[in-house]
Amino acid sequence: MKVAILFDALSALGASPEFLILDTVQAVEEILADDGATVVRIPVNPDGRWVERVRRGKFDLAFNLCEGIDGVAALEPAAIGVLELFGIPYTGSSSATTSLSLRKHVVNSVLERAGLPVPAWTLSRRAAMAEPIGFPAICKPAAEDASLGIEQRSVVRSARALAARLKEMHTCWDEVLVQQFVDGREVNVGILGAEVLPVAEIDFGAMPKGMWRIVSYTSKWNVGSAEDLGATPRCPADLPGELTTECQRIALAAWDAVGGASYGRVDMRIDANGQPWILEVNANPDIAPDAGLARMARAAGIEYPEMIRTVCAEAVASAPRIDVAHEWALAERLSGAAPPLLDLLAVGQR
Repeated sequence: MKVAILFDALSALGASPEFLILDTVQAVEEILADDGATVVRIPVNPDGRWVERVRRGKFDLAFNLCEGIDGVAALEPAAIGVLELFGIPYTGSSSATTSLSLRKHVVNSVLERAGLPVPAWTLSRRAAMAEPIGFPAICKPAAEDASLGIEQRSVVRSARALAARLKEMHTCWDEVLVQQFVDGREVNVGILGAEVLPVAEIDFGAMPKGMWRIVSYTSKWNVGSAEDLGATPRCPADLPGELTTECQRIALAAWDAVGGASYGRVDMRIDANGQPWILEVNANPDIAPDAGLARMARAAGIEYPEMIRTVCAEAVASAPRIDVAHEWALAERLSGAAPPLLDLLAVGQR
């Protein structure tokens, strides 16, 4: 089997390289190579030259580690779209699901329509004031991931503080999600193939007094900072059995609502009444050996190499097999085309 590993080139190989990306690339590469695969690293650049490498590569599978292009999350679906265009089986969710999940206000509408619990929210644009939804509230860029744009000042207690925060955020982002802040326990539910993994929790017990208990950009990426040390992942979460089951049920329902595939993660908050609320559906979570998804898999007895093999097997098994001529002919028949092209094709095949 010939496998391409796609990753964000400028983030991993640029002037200030993100070595964690290369660590994950190497970890996945070693597992696939040990299984006898021929592995080719393909750095994804904005210049698009990588597209030709993918087209000519005759790959049996693409392992997609690209969480953006040059760090821009909005370009993440474009990389997946190239794989779909060339009919190459790939790991992770489709470009449609990934695009949907990246737009927080859009995915919230889908989840609400499916009857799933989402904290009250509104969308603020540069040209329009946000509607009041109550306080405290949290402000997030509507189409970013990795906690970009989230800090302690993201949580506001008053209309004045909200206006000030939005004014500041709109200097960078046109669309900002304003959502009721659920002051409770934060949990993550991982999904691997058709299996829901043990629930993990972010333990905020060591968060310094006076700080909001949130997973900010600092807590996620500034290793050793007060916010990092104050937000410790625990898996499995110490939750009552019924609450664990409910979190997993909601996660699977949310995953199904967005059309998720292969692997993903659903983040939630649990309020004082024991009600889980969906914060985010992540269609392309970090799959590094020490990241949350791998931690949840280990809690389920699935070691990292097995997890990677499962992801690859899911990708190959679920790859669409599209006969373009047949699909188009069938679409014409169902559109009332005459004479039906499908019948003409059938005659030609006799």
